[in-house]
Amino acid sequence: MHVPDGFIDAPTSAVTGVVAAAAVAVSLRGARRELDERTAPLAGLVAAFIFAVQMLNFPVAAGTSGHLLGGALAAILVGPYTGVLCVSVVLLMQGILFADGGLTALGVNITNMAIVTTVVAYAVFRGLVKVLPRSRRSVTVASFVAALLSVPAAALAFTLMYAVGGTTDVSIGKVAGAMVGVHVLIGIGEATITALTVGAVVAVRPDLVYGARDLRQRLQLRVDGELVDAPAAEPAVPVAARSPRKVWAVGLVTSLVLAGFVSFYASANPDGLEKVAADHGIDKKTEDHSTADSPLADYGVKDITDARLSGGLAGVIGVGVTVVAGSAVFWAVRRRRTDDVSPSSTSTTAGSSA
Repeated sequence: MHVPDGFIDAPTSAVTGVVAAAAVAVSLRGARRELDERTAPLAGLVAAFIFAVQMLNFPVAAGTSGHLLGGALAAILVGPYTGVLCVSVVLLMQGILFADGGLTALGVNITNMAIVTTVVAYAVFRGLVKVLPRSRRSVTVASFVAALLSVPAAALAFTLMYAVGGTTDVSIGKVAGAMVGVHVLIGIGEATITALTVGAVVAVRPDLVYGARDLRQRLQLRVDGELVDAPAAEPAVPVAARSPRKVWAVGLVTSLVLAGFVSFYASANPDGLEKVAADHGIDKKTEDHSTADSPLADYGVKDITDARLSGGLAGVIGVGVTVVAGSAVFWAVRRRRTDDVSPSSTSTTAGSSA
C-alpha cells in the first residue's frame, strides 16, 4: 500500500498533503488526552513494532503478498489520535531512510495508511465493544473485525484517489475490484496479527490498552441520594507484569528480532498494490525515489553484500530510529499536556476567576 512517486498527479498529491497535515495537527492535540506517563513510552514502541511487522510480507495469493498496515493495532493499543501519529512516524521513516513510499506521495500514504485505517478500525471497534459482552475476549474479537475491514477501506480510498488524480488511463472499475479483492485477503493477515497482539497485551496489562479502558465496570456509590463513581482501584495484574518497563522491554526485543531476523524469511512476492499496478498498468509513470541512493534504501545496508546481514541490520536500525523518533514525539506531546494542566496554570486560572 506504499504509493510511490508518479502514481498520483501533483494537484491530488498536494490536496492529500494538506489533508494529512491537518489530520496530524488534530491528532497532536487529541493525543494529549490519550497519553499519560504509562502510555507515552508504549506509543513509541507501537510505532517501532509496526515498522518491524511491516517488513514481514506474507503470501496471500499466487504471486502476491501483503503486510501489516498497523492503523487498527495502533488505534486500539494507544488511541485513535495517537494511532494516526504512530503510523505517520513509521511512514516518514520509511520514506526518508528506506525509499519506501514516495516523498511527493507522503500525503497520499498518510491519508490511506494512517488516517483511513485508524478512523475505520476504531469506529468499528468501538461499535462492536458496545454490543459485545464486556470481556477481554470481546476486545480481541472486535480487534480482529476492525483490522479486517480497515485494509480494504484503505484500498478503496486509494482507488478513489487514483480515479481523481491517476497518471495513467486505466479502468477504475477493474482497479477497484482488484485492489479491494486482494486487500480483503491481506486484511485477514492484518486482522490475525492485530488480534494476537492486542490479545497478548490485554492478557498481561489490560490497563495499558486504550481500547480496553472501559472493560471493568466502575463501582458506584450512593451519596446524598445520587450515584457517583467510586475511586478507581489499582488494576489487578500479575505482580511480574506491574512495571510498564517490562512490557516495553519485551516489545522492543520482539520488534528487533522480527525486523533483524524473521524479516529475512518474508515473502519476496510483490505486495497487493504493486501486483495490481503491474497487472493494470498503473505503474507506467512511476518515478525514481528521491532517496533511492540512501544507505538503507530497499531495507538493506549499502556495501554489505551478505543479504541476511544487510537486511537484518537495516531492520534493527529502522526499529531503533523509529522508537527514538516516536518516543520523542509522544514525550513532547505528553509534556505539553503536563504543562497545560500544571499547578501554576491552574492557580493562575483560579486567581483570575476569583
